[in-house]
Amino acid sequence: MVKSGLDRLINEKNWQDQCGQNIGYLCHAASIDGQLQHGVFGLKKIFGERLKCLFSPQHGMVGNVQDNMVETNHSIHPYFKLKIYSLYSETRIPTDEMLKGLDTVIVDLQDVGTRIYTYIYTMTLMMKKAQELGIKVVILDRPNPINGEDIEGNILDMKFASFVGLHELPVRHAMTMGEVAMMANKFWQKPCDLVVVPMHGWKREMSFEDTKLPWVLPSPNLATVEAAYTFVGTVLYEGCNVSEGRGTTRSLEIVGHPKIEAFSWLDQIAPTLREFEIEGCVLRPIIFRPTFQKHAGVDCGGFQIHVTDRKKFRPWRLCQVLMREFIHTLGSDFKWKEPPYEYEWEMMAVDMINGTDELRHWYLKRGSFAELNHIEQKNQQDFRQKRQSILIY
Repeated sequence: MVKSGLDRLINEKNWQDQCGQNIGYLCHAASIDGQLQHGVFGLKKIFGERLKCLFSPQHGMVGNVQDNMVETNHSIHPYFKLKIYSLYSETRIPTDEMLKGLDTVIVDLQDVGTRIYTYIYTMTLMMKKAQELGIKVVILDRPNPINGEDIEGNILDMKFASFVGLHELPVRHAMTMGEVAMMANKFWQKPCDLVVVPMHGWKREMSFEDTKLPWVLPSPNLATVEAAYTFVGTVLYEGCNVSEGRGTTRSLEIVGHPKIEAFSWLDQIAPTLREFEIEGCVLRPIIFRPTFQKHAGVDCGGFQIHVTDRKKFRPWRLCQVLMREFIHTLGSDFKWKEPPYEYEWEMMAVDMINGTDELRHWYLKRGSFAELNHIEQKNQQDFRQKRQSILIY
């Protein structure tokens, strides 16, 4: 079994010695050790009163908050009696007051390997503030659940930077949290005093199940490892009125709309899926009824995306093509999500998610496979070279 950075910190004194006298812990519900015990227990056992406070990312420390721009209040943990500072509150950046008296912040978050997921930005913003205040940051590394090899999607255009895309990353970046931290320190911001506690036994080709580590939902709507794979693409539908399955038991694995009759639509788009070389998955026509969010209480026609070959599956490409087809099939029934989205009041949500407006224009003109590949490959070589220089594994 792979040992996470948390397991190594708990069991290896040399890593414990890297931490100072006054410690904060940035964590969430998935910050568990190999025996499913939350990391606060292990850190309290090691550091005792040296553990001064906790920090939480989007969705809160316990993962109970569903949506974008639904904030979590600062609080006192009812069991550990430690102050929890929410970094998805009136601020996404830790304040001087939150960090007062600390010399070390330990970051222990389970990422899902997709640029749009906000935990990497909570980490890099913590690093940026820590650098300003002379505080050490210790990253407890965890697996990229969708492997550390496959890179997919376009690089963020910094004109579209937001809290769902702060750095020049592709949609699927194939790095761990520790590696993203290394890249931030080397290329994106002034370097902080950084220590990465690496995993033991993790290999880049591993999917999460290969690690034998327990899976805990990193956020409320990512219930399965399969959803972490499909999320690379289905997160796109947060930018429009096509449902990404929130309000169902297979959120982010299904997509649809009330005006779609899935069986006949699959026949209609099958030649397009072949043209774009969509492989490694089966689109199973379904009817689903969300219980909340988009189209709550209304039957939607669409698909469950069943991944049959993870190495061939390209979720970003699939969902870009499906978006193009949804727009032209639904016509006036298709709607873009209007601002605000993730604290931006001017940019369109879909452009923020995509990190460019080129893809929106590609949908509208029903662009070609070659044009989609061109958008995806722009600046990829520069990213790959930078990534290669910081890889830990």
